[in-house]
Amino acid sequence: MSKDIRIRKGFNLNLDGEANKIFAEISPSKTFALKPDDFFGSTPKMLVKEGEKVKKGTPLFFSKNNPKIHFVSPVGGDVTAIVRGAKRKILEVVVTASESQESIKHDIPSIDKIDINETKEILLKSGAWPFIIQRPYGTIANPEDKPKAIFISAFSTAPLNVEYSFIIKNHIAQFQKGIQVLNKLVPNCVNLVVDGNFSALFEQISEVNLTKVTGLHPAGNVGVQIHHIDPINAGEKVWVIRPEDVVNIGKLFTTGEFSAQRTVAIAGTSVKNPQYYKSTIGSSIYSLLAKTQLEDEKPNRIINGDVLSGSATSIDGYLGYYNNLISIIPEGNDYRMFGWLPFVDNSIPSMSKTSLSWLFGKQKAKVNTNMNGEERALVVTGEMERVLPMDIYPMQLLKAILIEDIERMEALGIYEVVPEDFALIDYSSTSKIEAQEIIRQGIELMLKEEG
Repeated sequence: MSKDIRIRKGFNLNLDGEANKIFAEISPSKTFALKPDDFFGSTPKMLVKEGEKVKKGTPLFFSKNNPKIHFVSPVGGDVTAIVRGAKRKILEVVVTASESQESIKHDIPSIDKIDINETKEILLKSGAWPFIIQRPYGTIANPEDKPKAIFISAFSTAPLNVEYSFIIKNHIAQFQKGIQVLNKLVPNCVNLVVDGNFSALFEQISEVNLTKVTGLHPAGNVGVQIHHIDPINAGEKVWVIRPEDVVNIGKLFTTGEFSAQRTVAIAGTSVKNPQYYKSTIGSSIYSLLAKTQLEDEKPNRIINGDVLSGSATSIDGYLGYYNNLISIIPEGNDYRMFGWLPFVDNSIPSMSKTSLSWLFGKQKAKVNTNMNGEERALVVTGEMERVLPMDIYPMQLLKAILIEDIERMEALGIYEVVPEDFALIDYSSTSKIEAQEIIRQGIELMLKEEG
């Protein structure tokens, strides 16, 4: 029997360019990259050198914080570049795929015969452990910790985001096996959170605590779901994993090989025919967009992730480790004369009805990256509270972070949030502050001071 939760605070950005639910053919990527910045809180230590041959599943680097956590190659081939930045920081480890895709094979015993320690050992040795993220803070899970719960959010409300039921509909058996593996790691069944309006596919999954969620964005954020189902208190840990990575774990325990499957939606206002593609973790953006037609020749911004919480990339970049979405929207380099008047541009989604777009109901909006204003004073308006459906005070938390008041940050809910939970605040706040960046700074301060 499932629980039902409705989220009433928030705002849905109904944008033009959502991916059609069809799979299109794509040219396989020749190069793949792992980017240490995708693993928040981890400092990489290299295990390979440029020119070295690797198999699929070969460790490329490990985490200095926990040497047991290995990050492995998604393909077999040659390490062609270790890109470094300032102070020799590792930015990318690039692998060029070979024709003969050799893979490391692991001996996998029957799930019924392994315990929690053996399960962790297999996940760590195979390189599948980084699929598991730990709350608070959104870092890679510490295998020494004992989480009180594991959450899988198969429901996304972010603009243009993917439909997970479509992504895993042909991998139900592997998804179920992944659930069995994860249940070895926690005292109670895994929590599976699904769209309350379209949950038929997931209702056949057994050995889970099923929760149906409906409502406005950010109802699909796993942090919001945890807050309403099993809130995190000081000293507690909750682990989080994405649906397709549950499939990857299921495949590992079926074949004995590391699985780097990644289904990607290419979507956005600038895309003529937005659709889904079957790809691999770390694929080059160039290969993903090779057959994608854009609406016009104006400059576009390519975003790794959704338009609210994703990161800007380029045609020469690589797919983020956890990303199922590439968003493409026009650059907003234009200046709107008298842009503050409500009738100048009726296509801009507005919460405060400063644009007449609210009169046009569910009409899909075409947006660009224009900020429509500059950063200004942070004043009490109640805007932040309207879009954050959690029992915390967002403005007070941001102020506590800015003055580095750790005790106040703890009291105001720093344990329950990650940057993506403040993405809608970035969009809706008239102050134009970078709330996500402030939250990230706060989490980095907590990790530095408390570990």
